[in-house]
Amino acid sequence: MDFSTVLLLLLAFVAANLPFLMERIFFTIKPKRGEKAFSWRLLELVILFFVVGGIAVLLEGKLGDVHKQNWEFYAINASLFVVFAYPGFVYRYLWRRRGA
Repeated sequence: MDFSTVLLLLLAFVAANLPFLMERIFFTIKPKRGEKAFSWRLLELVILFFVVGGIAVLLEGKLGDVHKQNWEFYAINASLFVVFAYPGFVYRYLWRRRGA
């Protein structure tokens, strides 16, 4: 694996977990209730998926021609992004905190 592939995988892992680790909506707006709703987290996850995909296209364009992909490629990448988000989801919703 070359450097750009490792960088892209690390970026995807961090981006997939950010919605579950940050309490601000789109990293700027503080929610009125104090805690961000799950729907906001899902929306951020989808948007970050497309941002990471755009960065991947830019990296691929620097290496050569950008290959046309079918829907299967995007379905697999979306599934991988959701799997990458699992540690953040576990930390936010499934981890039992003491005193809670």
